[in-house]
Amino acid sequence: MKRYILMHGDIRVALLVLDQVSGAVTAVEQVYETAHVPVGIPVRKGVIDRGVLNQWWSGRAIPASRDGIRRALAELNVDSPQLLPEKCLGLSLSDQYWICPADSALSRKRIHFFENPFSEDVGYILFGKSSAGRRISLMSPDNTTDGWLKKRWTVVDGKRCLLKGGSGAARQEPYNEVLASRICERLGIPHVSYWMQTEDGYPYSVCEDFITADTELISAWYIMGTAKKPNHVSVYQHYLNCCERLGIPGMEAAVNRMLVLDYLIVNEDRHLNNFGVIRRADTLEYLGAAPIYDSGTSLWFDKPVSLIRAAAKMCCKPFKNSHEEQIRLVTDFDWIRFSALHGIAGELRSIVKGSLFIDEARCEALCKGLEQRCGMLEAAAISAKKTVYMDDAASDVKKDSPYSG
Repeated sequence: MKRYILMHGDIRVALLVLDQVSGAVTAVEQVYETAHVPVGIPVRKGVIDRGVLNQWWSGRAIPASRDGIRRALAELNVDSPQLLPEKCLGLSLSDQYWICPADSALSRKRIHFFENPFSEDVGYILFGKSSAGRRISLMSPDNTTDGWLKKRWTVVDGKRCLLKGGSGAARQEPYNEVLASRICERLGIPHVSYWMQTEDGYPYSVCEDFITADTELISAWYIMGTAKKPNHVSVYQHYLNCCERLGIPGMEAAVNRMLVLDYLIVNEDRHLNNFGVIRRADTLEYLGAAPIYDSGTSLWFDKPVSLIRAAAKMCCKPFKNSHEEQIRLVTDFDWIRFSALHGIAGELRSIVKGSLFIDEARCEALCKGLEQRCGMLEAAAISAKKTVYMDDAASDVKKDSPYSG
């Protein structure tokens, strides 16, 4: 067991006890600043809900489903990914939380990853590289990066950038990330810009960190955990209600844009942890929606060519079970310039040109499907002006919501 102070920037939040075997928080011995407890973690009469705190803490670790994680852990001589966050004091490139040894006067300014150097050893090992017996530093933001796809942080021209790979035979996710950011650019949707990079013959998407040393990303999951959802209220409405209660500006318009993009690219995995909001860490002021990011699991990414069809029924998240139902949540389509989507298939062709993984047949099927989705989106916008949609919790996504059951 070891005692740490949970810090939020330079603010002491709570005194914790961590189990060195499991990595779990076994006790919260004292709470110093309830306002700075991570969003969505209940605090009742000055007592932090340790169960939810543990969910938050374990969520900072690399998931056990990460591609290549077992081999990487053996190389790192670490028993479990749940032990990695402690090795880097919980520091992340997504927020300003960290843990300070209780008997230390360590300063965040000296160690945080936004401006200080960090080790890329963990990232290279996660990408299948060997340490070749050299000493490894675990002081890395890769220890606290979630998601099941292979990824690592690096520094490019002084900027913190995330490389993320693909899956399956087509390795399509990186190409999809780039296309999604190009669509957002055409439609004026705030987004994270992605570009392509090849390493050892494999494609990766690259993006610059959109969080700074003063801000942090808070996922929709934790925003929705700030209030209990009534049974009759849909997940979509509950999210907007929570945002309104917290005073987060512009959220209905931001969700409209996200849902339009996801319909267009047939995104299958816009779960509650890959969209959210940004706030200042020092003042706790909410700045608005996070830019669109993490759109790779789209465009029939894991389907064979024969199943790439615009009208095929696809699974959907985060609010409804189908894209047809979810696009009806959009309250305003007037901001879309459909002419801006002309030629988007040609842009997709240019992105995948020269790919060793996406052949001509797949490229043509993707381009045809994307063009048809553009037409379907325009039809949905026309239909929305003729009908009034009444949101109903009965068609909500159940599996991915913390409010199911």
